[in-house]
Amino acid sequence: MLYRTGLYAVIPGIWLLLYGTGILSGGAFSVPVVPVMGMCFVALGAVTVFCPLAWSHWLLAAGFGGLHLIFGAIIAARYGG
Repeated sequence: MLYRTGLYAVIPGIWLLLYGTGILSGGAFSVPVVPVMGMCFVALGAVTVFCPLAWSHWLLAAGFGGLHLIFGAIIAARYGG
């Protein structure tokens, strides 16, 4: 829908927001740090919605690459993987 209407700049932010809400929902049944990761994705998605499309690759990399690495290391250290 966003693509068809030409709202290309908000697609990366919406993607991060939706992924974050999925992590928040699934995190209710996981270790306590997982919902925090979901909140970080939601926050990054909210920022990304208002940023130019040229920044989207870096913000998506920060989210899907950086946040997963950071929280993966935290989960591995605290909960044994």
